[in-house]
Amino acid sequence: METISQRWAKFALKLKYDSIPPEAIKEAKRFLLDSVGCAFSALNNKDTQAAYDYIRDLGGKEQATIIGWGEKTNLPLATLMNSLLIRALDYNDIYWEQDPSHPSDISPAVLNTGEFMKKNGKEVLVGIVIAYELEMRLCLAAFPGVREIGWHHATLTQFVSPVVAGKMLGLSEKEIVAAIGISGSSHLTLGGVVAGHLTNMKNAADSFAVEAGVRAALLASKGYTGPVEVFEGKEGLFEVLDKVKWNKDVLTKGLGEEFLINQCGYKAFPTEALTHQPITAALEVMKESNLDPKEVKEILVETTTRGADILSDPSKYKPTTKETADHSLPYCIAVAVAKGNVLPSDFEDDTLRDPFVWSLLDKIKVVANPEIDNLFPKVKRAIVTIKTPRGEFKKQEDFAKGQPERPLSEEELVSKFKANSEKKMSPSRMEDIIKATQELENIHEVGEYMKLLASDK
Repeated sequence: METISQRWAKFALKLKYDSIPPEAIKEAKRFLLDSVGCAFSALNNKDTQAAYDYIRDLGGKEQATIIGWGEKTNLPLATLMNSLLIRALDYNDIYWEQDPSHPSDISPAVLNTGEFMKKNGKEVLVGIVIAYELEMRLCLAAFPGVREIGWHHATLTQFVSPVVAGKMLGLSEKEIVAAIGISGSSHLTLGGVVAGHLTNMKNAADSFAVEAGVRAALLASKGYTGPVEVFEGKEGLFEVLDKVKWNKDVLTKGLGEEFLINQCGYKAFPTEALTHQPITAALEVMKESNLDPKEVKEILVETTTRGADILSDPSKYKPTTKETADHSLPYCIAVAVAKGNVLPSDFEDDTLRDPFVWSLLDKIKVVANPEIDNLFPKVKRAIVTIKTPRGEFKKQEDFAKGQPERPLSEEELVSKFKANSEKKMSPSRMEDIIKATQELENIHEVGEYMKLLASDK
């Protein structure tokens, strides 16, 4: 009987551009454009600068391009850097069923490896679709989800990144299986990177799993082997993480016949996923009721038990870093109420201590609502009640802006990209990237596309 790794390898090797539905190809391009914008918006971050300095110190062959800086380094390090850039602001895509994930984190394993192998635009789009398909299936497979038992979603990514890297490198089925085994048996990630006091590892965890997949594929290309039954074998994923119930069929049934990428969502705010419904509800109640932020006396946020636990512990009421602030539900709600939006600029050092925003923090109470828990994860409901001298005003929100139920229009997506990129790119360069991404299937060598992804300011 074929293992899951073997079936994944067969799927990746068999999938061709012409067999992918046009709507899935279109969404792959949209997610790519969104990811590039997120990467440009993160170029000035302390953590990305530190990672860049680390990579520069290591040196290496000039094999693949680093977004923004435009220079080249070796393939695994370029992949790590670009994945971190995409992830750094917590502003890229989000898929959350049993488990959460950000499939675009894996895109550099396609882009950089495709660049290294001189792949064309169609081949890169196929790689991106594969990344989304396999990552999203893993998010559907575990009940209640590996995140619920203390493991980070990078634990899932470590199995997907070697597949897409192997596809781009032109590996055989046997070599891709080996790559999955190499990466998948060495990079399980503790959920502690996103629990309690947050550090730079919040953004880096998945990026390390993406880099690991590229390294594994490169090792496999040299004849290195890894466990063939890394999913279902003795002390494999299913046996080791046995506190969840695995639906193994989800990982392989219908591969190549149906595609999940159109079920993934975009982020309208640069914050942790479970903050989006509460932010949306807070913005709507403020606007619909024409409330003055200065009159707000109390704010009650009802959310999931998980959201209340990880997003409103004591450290989240006194955020001093971007990592804590963008995972702080009180801070995000305070910004939304005070400013009428939540933007990347709200997490910069000089804005984190805004006096009025901080004056609202003590007025915010976050509570777990058991009825909301019963709906999760299919519906991620939030209820926000704001008290003022004029009375109480309440708003319930089930679907945040950017989710498939409330998708970003083309105009909204392009506007987000431009807002994220304008500090580092001229208007003409932004237009060139938009056009090249929308017409990626016509690019003969993806290295030409990567040349565009360099700051010209």
